[in-house]
Amino acid sequence: MSFKRKPKKKPMAEINVVPYIDVMLVLLVVFMVTAPLLMQGVKVDLPQAPSAPLDDKQDEPLIVSVKKDGSYYINIGADEKKPKPMAQIRETVAKILRQKPKTQVLVWGDAAVDYGKVVSLMNELQAAGAPSVGLVTEAPQDN
Repeated sequence: MSFKRKPKKKPMAEINVVPYIDVMLVLLVVFMVTAPLLMQGVKVDLPQAPSAPLDDKQDEPLIVSVKKDGSYYINIGADEKKPKPMAQIRETVAKILRQKPKTQVLVWGDAAVDYGKVVSLMNELQAAGAPSVGLVTEAPQDN
């Protein structure tokens, strides 16, 4: 009796990448959903004006907000939703600009805030070491 031996199967050297693609697509969806939620700050009614967007190649800008009641906020730290006194904001901005002098400083001023409050804030930020202070606006709505 002669037994015919089946030829041995050679081991496959391929990797099944389908599960990795599935995980990647799930992560993509998660990041797409959470990315808009990462923009945190104080709710401010920005004035509308035509403007060009910021250059995305730079670091995240330092944003100081002024609400219509005249209270000041800064987008640094865990308690960024609490109003801060001007002296504390000036000190914080000065520390950050000493470490990263190229950091952009932007002001989110509510459309209903007194113009003098915004100018006063800009003067304080420049005194803290900001070479220039930008104003954030919203693009006008076409009706």
